[in-house]
Amino acid sequence: MTTQHIAHRTGGRILVDNLVAQGCDRIFHVPGESFLAVLDALHDTPQIDVVTCRQEGGVTFMAGADGAMTGRPGVAFVTRGPGATNASIGVHVACQDSVPMILFVGDIDRGTRDREAFQEIDLPAMFAPLAKWASRIEDPKRIPEYVARAYATAMNGRPGPVVLAIPEDMLVETAETVDRPRVERIAQGCDPDSIDRLADLLATAEHPIAIVGGADWSNVAGQDFAAWADRTGIPVAAAFRRQDAIPNDCPVYAGNLGYGPNPKLVERIKAADLLLVVGARLGEATTDGYTLITPEHPGQRLVHVHPDPDELGRTYRADLAICAGMAEFAEALAALDGPPRPMGADANAEWRAWSTPRPREGVALDLGQCVAAARELLPADTIICNGAGNFSSWWHRYWPYAAKPSQLAPTAGAMGYGVPAAVAAALRFPERQVVAVAGDGDFLMNGQELATAVQHGANLIVILIDNGAYGTIRMHQEREYPTRVSGTGLRNPDFAALARAYGGWAETVERTEEFAPALERARARRGVRLLHLRTDVEVITPATTISAIRAR
Repeated sequence: MTTQHIAHRTGGRILVDNLVAQGCDRIFHVPGESFLAVLDALHDTPQIDVVTCRQEGGVTFMAGADGAMTGRPGVAFVTRGPGATNASIGVHVACQDSVPMILFVGDIDRGTRDREAFQEIDLPAMFAPLAKWASRIEDPKRIPEYVARAYATAMNGRPGPVVLAIPEDMLVETAETVDRPRVERIAQGCDPDSIDRLADLLATAEHPIAIVGGADWSNVAGQDFAAWADRTGIPVAAAFRRQDAIPNDCPVYAGNLGYGPNPKLVERIKAADLLLVVGARLGEATTDGYTLITPEHPGQRLVHVHPDPDELGRTYRADLAICAGMAEFAEALAALDGPPRPMGADANAEWRAWSTPRPREGVALDLGQCVAAARELLPADTIICNGAGNFSSWWHRYWPYAAKPSQLAPTAGAMGYGVPAAVAAALRFPERQVVAVAGDGDFLMNGQELATAVQHGANLIVILIDNGAYGTIRMHQEREYPTRVSGTGLRNPDFAALARAYGGWAETVERTEEFAPALERARARRGVRLLHLRTDVEVITPATTISAIRAR
């Protein structure tokens, strides 16, 4: 690829030119006076779609979701001080979720630093614990270098967020520099000797099981891994909120780990003599506080495959550690054959039974039956986006996810993620159905991004589940302090009216039989559509109630 060498461009122009060189086609931002030179350059850059958001947390959630879908960094711009602090939540989520993102933060002039100037923060120091790399660009000549390094850092190894501070005066300074060519993710081939050792371990294992998810998964990797697992009959479980790592119609898919998993899957994990962990870090949620699989895992052999050598051996003792990309490892598995095992089909049958919603008696609005209706009415490749809360457990349990990307959900457990992620998904895949599933507390943390969706012509459906409480915390409260309800109740607005005020279409649903017709009416329209589901906090999860928790 040829490089571009143009004399006397501003730093803002150089930055935008290098984003174009890296293939950036969309940025998410809230404007700030600290990067006006960038906005000015974007005025003359039709290659980049500029998505103007309403709060910086929404900006970084959208950029992180975009990176999760494309495999290349989602790009965000915010201003210093309040903009940076608001944006930090998305950086934290991108880090824990292992997704590539680059956040540019407009900074104060270089000449006023260390005087506590207006909105001054030491941005590299602030973001260092949250990001994979945090730095500041001091010289416009070096912008191409920093941008290229940011892309390489965000994509390679364990993907993650990069934060670059861009001083306001640096962006208006002119310089002569050479643009860098497009950076690609470095291929990480799989060592043949490691595959041979894995073959030996599999040959002697009586009860193997695979756990997939985490970093670096792609549609191709998921399809290849699923084909190998189907051929060998090895059950495959998904890590927490990584249920689209492989298509859930795989005949050996065994369900997901995390909060409220299938007890039969838990028993399979405990009984396994070989754990093949591919991409997942085996974090706290996936392992139920490092108890389902312990760091030493006595009586079990662990094969840990991850693209980042720093992750291998960090927490878990591995009997075989393989540093490889997911696509490369899944491709290498094609050479491994063996007699098919029956346990994969058995595990899949257990998952199918667990993931089939059954009616609950005495419940006016049964969320399990709502998901069942959605399974009938929505396309199989619908992209489901959710934040944090008990409301999401119905979808995690009952919705069959298609090949990646079809699930956007924060493993970091951040509320307010679903609506911004759905906006990003609707813009990235306008031909696909996108659904944001949100709780009432969850929705109001970033519901203002419905205005962004309307402004930019995004087509999405919001299913808003309103039980008048911070339900997850209420559940824990009832477990620890039964009947002593304190600080978890919510008084909510008329969410349907609120959606209409943003320019969307909305209906309120209060009974199970009302849901499917309302969803059909929503699907017949375009733009922002919201279904406000009024539910009873008594039905706190798919498996239990407040009364049952109190009784225990």
